[in-house]
Amino acid sequence: MSQKKNDTREKILAAAAELARASGPGNISLEAVAARAGVSKGGLLYHFSSKNKLLEALVEDFLGRFDAALTAEEGSGRPNSVLSAYMDLCLRDRLCGSPPPSGLLAALAEDPGLLDPVRRYERRFLDRIRANASDPELATLGFLALMGLRHMDLLDIQVLEPGEAAEVICALRRRMGLPDPG
Repeated sequence: MSQKKNDTREKILAAAAELARASGPGNISLEAVAARAGVSKGGLLYHFSSKNKLLEALVEDFLGRFDAALTAEEGSGRPNSVLSAYMDLCLRDRLCGSPPPSGLLAALAEDPGLLDPVRRYERRFLDRIRANASDPELATLGFLALMGLRHMDLLDIQVLEPGEAAEVICALRRRMGLPDPG
């Protein structure tokens, strides 16, 4: 794919995610996405032949970006490094106020079948965490706690204050024998 085509594709995906955050995940239309991205509807359809294809791409884009961020963080290969990278990423996203991946919600609202690749990814990710953990059971509990924090953000159902969420992550790090992030 040429750089220009890739840039346009990325612009369309970013516009769809922005629209999902701004007007709600169920309110994405191809016309609105094209307008937000600054492309014609025909240009959008060149890259994504249907709304479903656009939503599939939003899910793939989210999973790809998430995995790239984790891979960049985990690198050392030391025990618990995969879970540590996940904790660091979750904490950084919360402290930086990163918006939740609303494009993912938009896709899921439109077609619950789009959860299938998310389920497969999360399962493989949990297996990666366990394989790298000094205590696989504790690592599984850590994974589930972090998933809970991420889903509170995604669904905008904050039960914990930001400081409390950070305390949970720090407590998990201590129980796993990991240093606090610097």
